[in-house]
This record gives sequence, C-alpha cells and structure tokens, in this order.
Amino acid sequence: MNNSMKTSDFYYELPERLIAQHPLEQRDSSRLLHVDKESGSLEHRHFTDILDYLRPGDTLIMNNTRVLPCRIYGVKQDTGAVVEFLLLNQKEYDTWECLCGPGKRAKVGTKFTFGEGLLECEVIDVLDDGNRIVKFLFEGNFFAILDEIGQMPLPPYITEKLEDKERYQTVYSKELGSAAAPTAGLHFTPELMKRIEDMGVNIGYVTLHVGLGTFRPVKVDDVTKHKMHSEHYWLPQETADLINNTKKNGGRIISVGTTSCRTLEAVASKYNGEIRADEDSTEIFIYPGYKFKCIDALITNFHLPESTLIMLVSAFLGYDKTMNAYNEAVKEEYRFFSFGDSMMIS
Repeated sequence: MNNSMKTSDFYYELPERLIAQHPLEQRDSSRLLHVDKESGSLEHRHFTDILDYLRPGDTLIMNNTRVLPCRIYGVKQDTGAVVEFLLLNQKEYDTWECLCGPGKRAKVGTKFTFGEGLLECEVIDVLDDGNRIVKFLFEGNFFAILDEIGQMPLPPYITEKLEDKERYQTVYSKELGSAAAPTAGLHFTPELMKRIEDMGVNIGYVTLHVGLGTFRPVKVDDVTKHKMHSEHYWLPQETADLINNTKKNGGRIISVGTTSCRTLEAVASKYNGEIRADEDSTEIFIYPGYKFKCIDALITNFHLPESTLIMLVSAFLGYDKTMNAYNEAVKEEYRFFSFGDSMMIS
C-alpha cells in the first residue's frame, strides 16, 4: 500500500456551475468520458455510445438497491417546533436509527407527529454519535406512508427541488433500503439495457444499501487512517454463477458504479479472490495500492474532490490518469456528481 497518500492529493478545482442540480430529461443523453485503462487516453462520447465499449460475453454488474424517501419532517407535539428526521437504519419493525436536526429538540421522551397524523414517533435513545433511536407509531404499511410523506435524501450539494422522485432511482431499482442512489446506474434506460443484452452482454445484480456515510468527508490527512462506514450487501447465487462463468469464458466483469465494485471486491477479498453467494456488511476502503480481484472495467460518475470514491477510481485507473481525466472533464464542462455525466474506464 502507498503510505504517503494524503487526502489533499485528491483535490481538484471544480466551478460550482458544473455541479448538476437536476437530472437530464432523457437519462441516457448524458455525456460519457471514456478512459483507456492502459494508456489513459480520453474519448468524449455520449452515454448511448457505451455499446462501442462492450463485447459479447461481457457481464455488467448493477446495484439494484432502491432509495427510501427517508427525509421526513416532524412537528414536536408540545411546542410545534419542526425537526428534520433522516432514517438511517431499521433496527426493528417500528424502530429506526435517525439523524435529527436540530438535535437539541429531539431529547429522549420527545414525541413528534408527521404528515398530519399519518405517523407519530417517540425518541427512545441518543447514541454516542448524536444519532437518535426512534420508535414509530402508525397504522398500515410503514413504507407506503413513507412514500407518501417522505422526501428523497438528496446529497447536500443538490439545492434544487426534485420534481419526480423516480429520477433519483435507477430504472432497475428493486430492494428498498438505501439513503443514497447508486448514481452510475441513473444513465441506463430499459431500451438501452435491451440493446446491451441483444448484443450478447449479460446483466447481473447485486444489492448494496448505500449509507449516508458515502457523502461524509474524509477528515484525516493520511488516507490510510480513514475509517469507512459499514454497508449491507447481498450477492445472490445466480450473480455469483454469472460472474464465474464470464471469467471462465474470457469475458470481462464491468462494474456499474462504485457500490457494485465495493460489493464484488468485498466478496472477493473475503474468499481469497473467489466470488461466492454472500450476504454481509462491508467496510472495504479501496484506495491506490489496492489490488483488484474481480472487476475488469468500471462505469462511474464524477466524484467529489478528496472523497473516498475518487480514491477508489484512482486505485483502479492510477492516480495520475485519474486526476488528468478529472481536469479534462472540468475543462470540457462535463456535469458533475449524482445527476452529472458518466465516465467509463476499460
């Protein structure tokens, strides 16, 4: 491992106007920066051109997690004060770990009402990190109520309102449980996926529920000292078989997004390079020096400066090639972050 890597090494200048505030009308009309993994050479294309970089026998691995509309606003029953709740982890059927703001208004024993009485809650514990354990009272299906009253937990750099909640979901999202979207997948449409399969490329799915830790800044100078948040994943048997058959037949494993990548590499690391069906939590932190055990190519968006995700990309592509590609994307005015453009490394 490279022990001299500093967090500041992963900084790049990004004008604020390049941070995409809303999704494009047509998902697959985003731009695509293709980076040759060996040479680092760049091609400026559109996302539908991704077919040019795929080969029959390849397998795309996608994360089919679905984002919970987990930002809800509670009215404090005794004072009428409004507090924002962000649901992080379901502890039991009716009990969640939440991030509350302002926290001082959410002391143990405090009760709140949401959606004009559709939902009520009581704060039952405060954890060491300030998160709250909250017990909800409701009639009917909790997730249906959440769907009605909840808002998408958009990242802090998106300040405009999202009109259509589905635009922060991939078209193949299925397993409810994320606090953030696996955004590399937002560019795919059902039509494009059909064209990909028609050319003999396989599509397989894993589930990794993305936590809000994905937006947490790296606060240490020495990259190796950063502690990753834990995220739950599931790699089903049929996906394991698909990956192993693809490898055996000489095809490539192409990860759609850093979350799919972290799932595959977590499993491969756990089983000495083998891919098996598995369900577990991972805190895998991939940064330059890491030896990849599963993936051969990566489709990803453009990530925040000094983030763990740009570190992962640098581990896969190489530090100098990554920073060069990012600086070129800024120069060419690509759109950045969750609703931004795409990059493929192969």
